[in-house]
Amino acid sequence: MKTPARLQPLVEDGLIDEVLSQLKSGKEAIVYLVRCGTTVRCAKIYKDIEKRSFRQAATYREGRKVKSSRAARAMEKGSRFGKQELEAAWQNAEVSALYRLAAAGVRVPQPHGCFEGVLLMDLVDDGAGRPAPRLSEVAFTEEEALACHAQLVREVVRMLCAGLVHGDLSEYNILMAPDGPVIIDLPQAVDAAGNNHAQTMLERDVDNLAAYFGQFAPELLSTRYGREIWNIYESGLLTPDSELTGEVEEDDTPADLDSLLREIMDAREEAERRRLAAEAQDED
Repeated sequence: MKTPARLQPLVEDGLIDEVLSQLKSGKEAIVYLVRCGTTVRCAKIYKDIEKRSFRQAATYREGRKVKSSRAARAMEKGSRFGKQELEAAWQNAEVSALYRLAAAGVRVPQPHGCFEGVLLMDLVDDGAGRPAPRLSEVAFTEEEALACHAQLVREVVRMLCAGLVHGDLSEYNILMAPDGPVIIDLPQAVDAAGNNHAQTMLERDVDNLAAYFGQFAPELLSTRYGREIWNIYESGLLTPDSELTGEVEEDDTPADLDSLLREIMDAREEAERRRLAAEAQDED
């Protein structure tokens, strides 16, 4: 096929030998199958920010490090330079997440670098050289659904132990390789410790898994793995092998409103005392 303009520099630099075909076009990027030597890989071309359909990007950027205060100010202002920096940060987030998660043993495609806004990574195949199907394209028996769900919940735990939450996990960005599911599409991955929305995103990711596999194994619809995982994480005890039940004990202890009000009044009185003391000191 004709080489897309965005891939031409990689062909000229010898990083890609041939563009074979377009694999998919999604809300964030267009992915091509390319030949690198004797190996078939994926080349992911990120769409321009104006053409992307992904929303609430600012929510996902919270907690990410920016290389300079100038870049941060430019991003906030939305200047041309700021948009360029925003694009670079969005793309680098996925590259960084892939390397980080692969090193932690999470089942993600192995990355091979990002060049000219194009991410090169391994092709996840079906065992016969063809691209692996998405999870949404696979039917399961009840037993298979339970096993695959358990494996993916364990991958979510590994991700969190590595400090990341996918943030947009569903049956549409999980591929089914012969040896199990592989998680893809990570530009929106968030820092679990630095993003105030991380818990909500993690619980939504896990709820999405339960909703999909619940079609084949209805007992999964009542599980609460997301909340359980986050509770263990917050306690500082989460490991890749943490035992999970899918159940969460609710704290039914009624709030002691009288004590809470006393604490608030004591704090206000202390603040007033400090203010008066400061004023008296200034007068002296």
